[in-house]
Amino acid sequence: MEYNYTGGVEEYLVRAKTLPEAYHEALKILAAQESLYPCGDWNTRQKEVSMTMFIETPLAEPLISRLFIGGPKELEQYRQEMLDGILDFEVEKGNWAYTYHQRMENQFDFIIEDLKRNASSRRAVILVRDAAKDMPSEDPACLQHIQYFIRNDALHCKVLFRSNDACKATFMNAFALIMLQKRFADALGVKMGSYTHRANSFHCYEKDIPMLEGYVKRMEDAEDVYDICFDYEDGWQELMESYQDEIARTVEELKNR
Repeated sequence: MEYNYTGGVEEYLVRAKTLPEAYHEALKILAAQESLYPCGDWNTRQKEVSMTMFIETPLAEPLISRLFIGGPKELEQYRQEMLDGILDFEVEKGNWAYTYHQRMENQFDFIIEDLKRNASSRRAVILVRDAAKDMPSEDPACLQHIQYFIRNDALHCKVLFRSNDACKATFMNAFALIMLQKRFADALGVKMGSYTHRANSFHCYEKDIPMLEGYVKRMEDAEDVYDICFDYEDGWQELMESYQDEIARTVEELKNR
């Protein structure tokens, strides 16, 4: 059968052992795109592909990429936002339209209960998109849904983003979602399985292309994986945890404003 490709957004699949391996390869692929597509909602242009990252062992070291805009404090705060809802009050105060945790929290127990009910279930899905709120919103949720499977005594996770900012969001999104997967795996008493991160629009805005190119240059110049990665359990986790008190103080200040 012949296909007549019309030159739309390209489709890519990256398979890798670790999160940084997959993320770094995805950045290289995006950077290599020559086309710039219009992004009318934000009055700019963007490099864009559809990207699926399949990560075989999502907790394997080195787990932390150096190629994201935050540090240990920002990553720890984001982990707490996603898993524990430390900034959900911003929605209640009317400052934010949503947080991922606020959209997901009431479905956490269902995931555990459903997979305990039937380990082969295909129903363990968290819905993040809220059509009634997202359709009229100028800032609808990027993460759409998450599905979990137990296969061969391991918990596998597949997530779908309608839109994912490659340089500024993807790594932190994936890291936090892997930590949530681990929390469920521990609660279910099963091993960690694979993690699949799908972004229908994996993009970099025109103003951030120098950042993307800088990331690729650092990869090209790296003599060793640890020039662009850190181990999580051997140092980075401790650094993240060292900011927990500071983050807690910041959260209290925001609550009291």
